[in-house]
Amino acid sequence: MPQISVIVPVYKVEAYLSRCVDSILNQTFRDFEVILVDDGSPDRCGEICEEYARQDNRIRVIHQENGGLSAARNAGIDWVFAYSDSRYLAFVDSDDYVAPEFLQRLFDAVKETGCAISVCGIVKTAGDPLPETTAEAPQVMAAEDYYCSKEIHGGVTMVAWNKLYARALFETLRYPKGKLHEDEYTTYKAVYQSEKVAVMTAPLYGYFQNEAGIMRAKWSPKRLHSLEAVEEQIAFAREGNYPKLLEKAAIQYIFTADSQLEQVGENPAYRNYRPILRKKLRWGLMQGRKTGAFPGNAEHMWAYEKAYPFKPFWWLYFKVRKL
Repeated sequence: MPQISVIVPVYKVEAYLSRCVDSILNQTFRDFEVILVDDGSPDRCGEICEEYARQDNRIRVIHQENGGLSAARNAGIDWVFAYSDSRYLAFVDSDDYVAPEFLQRLFDAVKETGCAISVCGIVKTAGDPLPETTAEAPQVMAAEDYYCSKEIHGGVTMVAWNKLYARALFETLRYPKGKLHEDEYTTYKAVYQSEKVAVMTAPLYGYFQNEAGIMRAKWSPKRLHSLEAVEEQIAFAREGNYPKLLEKAAIQYIFTADSQLEQVGENPAYRNYRPILRKKLRWGLMQGRKTGAFPGNAEHMWAYEKAYPFKPFWWLYFKVRKL
């Protein structure tokens, strides 16, 4: 049985797919399988996937109607639980690519430390070769310390794709269908379930800056999903009594709401979303005050002024509410 199942969601990446798959097949670790999920791609991606499957018996191909990134990842996870005996899962996005020692180093880290998750560093790239790295002993971190760290990997601890997961973490965990920012709904649940994480700094994962990618699209109402995801994190943190996550999520919520308010701007097409985002910013500010991470002082006045543009005495509101 393969030790690792590598799940690759595939959609409209004809120009980059071979680079991604070749980097996986070129791993120094050999005991793995690749599940390519063709998510109804309108280009030749489906054909390319089949060509690879004919050349390498470690590759499985799933074709499905377009359902989005979450649906594609979920299809791969479901296939693993139905047909594979692998013990670990890894995710690689189909316009990204990985270093030859990506799987080996992640696998060694979970074995050496007993952690259910291992992670590596990333490098943002325009398609250049990944830098050479040297061996390092993984650092074991508590789940909350890892997930809430600002220093680890440039603050991208929430992403799905630079990690190796024990299969058991996904027994009931799936990505939310139809949502953008699906990682932010999901990764923290796996991390907190694992209790501890084996962390390496080596940049073994190449995050390709695809100008046509989802996250570079113009603002749309679906961007509100990012706030919904953080609202769930705040509820999770309160229920589980995770103070670091609560503070991190509150701060993230404030800056995300502010950023989206700026993106909407004066665009008449999104006129109705300005009051919605102001309301969300106000809610985020209340969460920030409750955690003590974002108090109402001069340093943070800009946020309150944006949240209460028609109430110059917004501070009275907080005094009455005694927040």
